[in-house]
Amino acid sequence: MAKSNKKAERVRMIFNKSRTSSRIQWERVNQKGYDFSNDNQLTEEERLNLEEQGMPTFTINRITPVVEMLNFYATANSPRWQAVGADGSDVDVAAVFSDMADYIWYNSDGPAIYGNAINDAITKSIGYMLVNVSPDADNGMGEVVVEQPEPFDIYIDAKSRDMLFRDASYILIRKILPKQHLMSLFPESKSKIKKASSDENNDDLYTVKSKGALQKDFHYKDIDESETVDPESGDHDTFLEFFEMYEKVKVEYANVFYQILPTEDQIKQIQQQVSVQMEEMRAQSDVAMQEQLLALEEQVKNKEIIPERYQLEVEGLKKQNEEQLVAAEQQITSELMSQVARTENIIISKKEFDLMMEDQTFASTVIDVVKFYNSRVQQTCVVGDQLLYEKILPENITEYPLVPFHFKWTGTPYPTSAVSPLIGKQMELNKAHQIMVHNASLGSSLRWMHEEGSIDTDHWEKYSSSPGALLPIRPGATPPTPVQPAPLANAFYQIVQEGKGDMEYLAGIYSSMQGDVSGQHETYRGMLAQDEYGTRRVKQWMKNVVEPALKQLGTVVMQFSQAVYTAHKVFRIVQPSAIQEQREVQINIPIYNDLGEAIGKFQDYSTAKFDVRIIAGSTLPVNRWAYLDELKQMMQLGIVDDIAVLAETDIRNKEQIAERKSMYAQLSQQVEQLSEVVKNKEGTIETLERQLVQAGIKGKVMQAEVEINKKKVETQSEIEGELKDTRLKQGAARDKMKDTAVTEGRRLGMGIDNILKSTELNQEKKSLQNNNEV
Repeated sequence: MAKSNKKAERVRMIFNKSRTSSRIQWERVNQKGYDFSNDNQLTEEERLNLEEQGMPTFTINRITPVVEMLNFYATANSPRWQAVGADGSDVDVAAVFSDMADYIWYNSDGPAIYGNAINDAITKSIGYMLVNVSPDADNGMGEVVVEQPEPFDIYIDAKSRDMLFRDASYILIRKILPKQHLMSLFPESKSKIKKASSDENNDDLYTVKSKGALQKDFHYKDIDESETVDPESGDHDTFLEFFEMYEKVKVEYANVFYQILPTEDQIKQIQQQVSVQMEEMRAQSDVAMQEQLLALEEQVKNKEIIPERYQLEVEGLKKQNEEQLVAAEQQITSELMSQVARTENIIISKKEFDLMMEDQTFASTVIDVVKFYNSRVQQTCVVGDQLLYEKILPENITEYPLVPFHFKWTGTPYPTSAVSPLIGKQMELNKAHQIMVHNASLGSSLRWMHEEGSIDTDHWEKYSSSPGALLPIRPGATPPTPVQPAPLANAFYQIVQEGKGDMEYLAGIYSSMQGDVSGQHETYRGMLAQDEYGTRRVKQWMKNVVEPALKQLGTVVMQFSQAVYTAHKVFRIVQPSAIQEQREVQINIPIYNDLGEAIGKFQDYSTAKFDVRIIAGSTLPVNRWAYLDELKQMMQLGIVDDIAVLAETDIRNKEQIAERKSMYAQLSQQVEQLSEVVKNKEGTIETLERQLVQAGIKGKVMQAEVEINKKKVETQSEIEGELKDTRLKQGAARDKMKDTAVTEGRRLGMGIDNILKSTELNQEKKSLQNNNEV
C-alpha cells in the first residue's frame, strides 16, 4: 500500500512541477484565442465600461470565418494510409493495413474526431488524437479506437524538442471528473475510487470576478460541484483528479541462442538409420578390399613384391578400412543429429530469462546470450491519492499513443495558434466599429446644455428627439445649446478597411476563397489559378505539420492493432468511393492439419512487419469542377471511361445509372460480337463463292487443255505415222536406187564406192526436201 501511495505521490509531483509559469501563460493566451473564435471577445469589465459610457457592446467577428475555412481545407477528406512490407512475406499482410486503418477510423467516428483536433490546433494552438483500446468491445475481444482529448488537460515534458513529442520523458493527462463517472469508467476499482481524496482546487478554473459579476468561458472546467448529481443518492457529486501518465522506460532484454536436443525416440531412429547405412558401406568396403587383396596376390605370384611386403599391405588395408568405417559412422551420425538438434533464437525480457535459467535443462542448452535495452511505454493511472494500476504496454508498442497536431510549432511544447495574431486586429475592428456607431448615435440624438431650471428636463428627455416636437423653455431663461459630436477623420474609416485586409493577409484566408464574387477572377481558368495560389499557405501547413502527425497516428494505430488483433477476425469495409460497395477482409486465418489441429496462421497480421505512410494530400479538398473538366478531357483521350466520370458527379441515382450503363455496355458488346460473327460468315460465304467461280473456270480450262492435248497427241501420232511410212518408202527407194546405181556403175565402169557415195548424197537431198515440205 505504501508503495502504491508513493507512485501516486510521484505522479502528482510531476503534475505540480509541470504547471510552470510558461505553461500557465501559454494556456491563458490560447484560451483567449479560443474565446475569440467563439465570439466571446469582451471581458465582463469591458462590457460594463462600454455600457456605462453608452457605447455598443457588439463585436464584428472576422475570426470565425477564418477558423471555419482552415478547418474545411484540413478536413475536407479523411486521411488514407498505406503500408510497405519489410520483406516479400509481409507484402500481402501489409496490403490489409489500409483496410484495417479504415475500419478503425470509421468505427471511432474518425472524421468528427479529426475535425475537432484540427479545430483545437487552429484555435488553441494544438490538438491531440489518442489511440486507445476498448477492452469490452467485440464481446470482450477488444477494439482499437481513436479518441480526441482536451489539449489543456495534457502536460508535456518541457524539455521535449521533437515536434511529435517522441523524445518526451513523460506525457501526463489530468482531468477533473465526478466520482460516479470514474466508477463507471473503472468498475473494477470502485473501492479505491471511493476512498480516494483529492486536493483539487479551483485555481485553474478560468474565472474572472469583476464588480460582483462572475464571467466564465466555454470550458468544461467551469462546471462546479453544484451542477453535478450523484445518480445513486441524488446529492451533489464530488470531483476527483484523474491522472493518466505515459512515460518511456528502458526494459532489459536478452537475445538468447539455445539448442534444441533430440528426444529418445529421435535418437533411436537415428541409430537405426546409421546401422542400415553402415551395413551397406561395410559390404562395399569388403568387396573393395577383396579386389585389392587379389591384386596383391597377383603381384606376389609375378614376384613383383615379396611375401613380407604382402603381409604388411594386407594389415595396412584392414586398418585403413576400419578407420574409414568409423569416420563415416561418426559423420552420418553427426549429420542426422544436426538435422534434429537445431539452434533457435528468441528475444525475451531479462526477468523471463532469469526465470528460465533456473531450469537446469534449459540452462544446459543455452549457447549464447546478448543483453540489450529497449524502450517501452509505461502507463500509470491515479485517482486522487490512489494508484489504480501501472502497466507496461505490449512489446510492439514503442510510441506514445498521444499524437499532437500543431498549428505553428515553436520548438517547445508551447506552439502558437492561428487565432493569436488576429486578436489585436479583431480588437481594433471592434473598437473602430463601436466608435463609429457611437458617433452616429450621438449625431442622431443630440445632447443639450442648459441652465439649471430653464427647462422641464423630463419633457425634453422624452420629446427632444421626436420629429415636430414643441420644446418649452421657462420665461427669461437662455435656450439650451445642442452639443454636436466631434466629426471623425476620413483616415479613421481607412483604418477599418485596412484592418480587414490585414486580417485576411495574416490568416491567409481571403474573401474570394469564401465565395465573395467581388474578389474573384472573371474567367474560369483564372479562378482555378487563384484557388491554387491562394491555398499554398494552407498546403504548407498540411505538408509540414498535419501530414507528419497523421503518419505518426497511422504508426501508432498499426502498433496497437497488431497488439490487439491476434485472433481470427472478419470485418467489412465500405469503399470510400462515390459509388460505394462493401468488401470483406479477414486476418489471422487459422491453418489446420489433417487432424483438425491449428498449425499456423494465414494473413498473420500480429507478426507482420511493415512501414506506414500517409498518402500526401489525401485530406485536402478537390476543386470538383476542375477535376470533372480534367476527367472529361481524359475521357475524350480514352484514358478513363464514362463510369469514372459519372462516379465523381452529383447526379441522383448514379448507382442505377452506372448499372444500366454497364448493362448497355454488355449488350452493345454482345451486339458487336454478333456483328463480327455475321461479318466473318458473310466474308466466308463470299470467299467460297469466289472459290466456286474460280474452280469452275479452272475446270473448263482444264477440260479445254485436255481436249487440246488429246488433239495434239492425235495429230502427233498421225504425223509420226506418216513420217514412218515416208521413211519406209524412202528406204525402199534408196535400196532400189542403190541397186540401179550399182548396175549402172558397173555398166559405166565406175567404182562401187563412188557409186554408193553419189547415190547417198542424192538420197539425202531428197530426204531434206521431203522434210521441209512436211
